[in-house]
Amino acid sequence: MKQNIMKQLCVFLCHLLVFFCLFTIIPSAYGRKLHRSCKKHHHTYGVSCNSTNNFNILCFGAKANGVSDDSKKLVAAWNAACKVDGGILQIPSNHRFLIKPVTLQGPCMSHVVIQIDGTLLAPSKVGSWSKSNLYQWINIKWVQNITIQGSGTIDGQGCNWWAPMGSKHTFDIKPTALRFYASEDVLVRDIMIKNSPQVHLKFDNSRGVKVNNVSILAPGNSPNTDGIHLQNTRDVEIMHSNIGTGDDCLSIQTGCCNVHIHHINCGPGHGISIGGLGKDKSVACVSDILVENSNIENTLYGARIKTWQGGIGLVKNITFSNIQVTNVNSPIVINQYYCDKSLCKNETGSVAIKEVKFDKITGSYSTQPIYLACSDDIPCTEIDLSGIQLKPSRRPLEGSHVQQALCYNSYGSSNDQLVPSSMNYCLKKGGDGAINQISRLSNADC
Repeated sequence: MKQNIMKQLCVFLCHLLVFFCLFTIIPSAYGRKLHRSCKKHHHTYGVSCNSTNNFNILCFGAKANGVSDDSKKLVAAWNAACKVDGGILQIPSNHRFLIKPVTLQGPCMSHVVIQIDGTLLAPSKVGSWSKSNLYQWINIKWVQNITIQGSGTIDGQGCNWWAPMGSKHTFDIKPTALRFYASEDVLVRDIMIKNSPQVHLKFDNSRGVKVNNVSILAPGNSPNTDGIHLQNTRDVEIMHSNIGTGDDCLSIQTGCCNVHIHHINCGPGHGISIGGLGKDKSVACVSDILVENSNIENTLYGARIKTWQGGIGLVKNITFSNIQVTNVNSPIVINQYYCDKSLCKNETGSVAIKEVKFDKITGSYSTQPIYLACSDDIPCTEIDLSGIQLKPSRRPLEGSHVQQALCYNSYGSSNDQLVPSSMNYCLKKGGDGAINQISRLSNADC
């Protein structure tokens, strides 16, 4: 009997040991394995895909390796964000997304945000671009109330497009990196846009635009890589941004009015420009532009207005104020004989220019302090020079030499004692009558 009791006790202990293994040791080991698996899964994707208004491009199958084409995934994420109230399209940090030319189209349900914290890459090889998509890379159109923001980068990878002028590989058409068309209430802030094949950021036929704290960068020898380009766009504020490219830091074209630009660091490049206007005898109007409190350094030009011969229209109420220039080739320019090639045909007529103020332009120049070359047919009128203090640069650009102030067929007044002193006698008096004949033919108000 004693042996039976011992036998039963041994069986009970064996069962107890099996029970302990099944419900403690094995589950614990499996749990550790499962935890490691879940942890690995979270590390790979790092994103929740269950939000009702946050749409991460990774949730739409983006590879995010900078090599695979994630264009369709970006469009799918945009479409989802566009359809909900307060939608957010997320481009996460520490990821690189290869994006071929895309159009993100509205109208959307309400305010939509594109949160760029990672990097969007354009195709680097010219041959990989479709011939039907050479004008824009990322095209946003027909959208109201949109914000693009974040700590990320839009990289146009444009160096293969920048063939030297005259070489057999020069391209007549090159893409703009980021373009807004027919959009309203647009805010772009905090992001970096760099190395676009051509223009970096363009607003076309838009209204209510604000750009704040952006960085736009391209080599100083990259052709036609304007920083920000405005065309047929009104009610604009561009501020607190750093722009250095191979062309105009900011370019204001026809149809623009009520534009306020301030606290910009510009350079390298061609300065801050209005125009070229009136190409191929076209009609152009620009009005109510204020550029102030900015720095322009190591550029070809500073504050500039440029028009083609033969154009029609009017540029009026333009102010460049409180601008510090450093080693700028020509800080103050009005050129009504603009030509972007070695030789242009002489034309009669011109886009008229009036009510232009250059105020408190100070610093250093390398070639010529002021260059006002106005049309033989239509002089520039009501030009105001005040508070200008410009001295030759100690580091002139290679091959340059200092020239005297030039004011040709330009009328207005100068205030204070300007430096260099030749600017005090540069402008003619009067000239109002000649402007009337052209202003009747143009729609000067936007």
